[in-house]
Amino acid sequence: MFVRTDLVPAPYGAAKRDIMPDVEHRSHKGLNNRAENSHQPTRRRERIMKGFKSARHLQRFVSIHDPVANLFHIPRHEISSDNHRELRTRAMQMWNEIACLQTA
Repeated sequence: MFVRTDLVPAPYGAAKRDIMPDVEHRSHKGLNNRAENSHQPTRRRERIMKGFKSARHLQRFVSIHDPVANLFHIPRHEISSDNHRELRTRAMQMWNEIACLQTA
């Protein structure tokens, strides 16, 4: 049995001695790569692609989805609720204009 941690050894020494004296402590920069690599953009893209038949279908969806998603993505923690509502209203008005142009 072993414990895998990052390269900061300071907080682990006392815990290892008191709680887990028989456990081997491994701290090397390459040991934790498997867990950290799962959050990289390429892995995210692979997870997204699972639902599409081909990369072309994915690209067609993403080319439309991203601009629309960015239109409605308003960071709430940086603005007041009144400003957020105003930006949301503007986004809906813009979306209505875009949707009407696409159907006409």
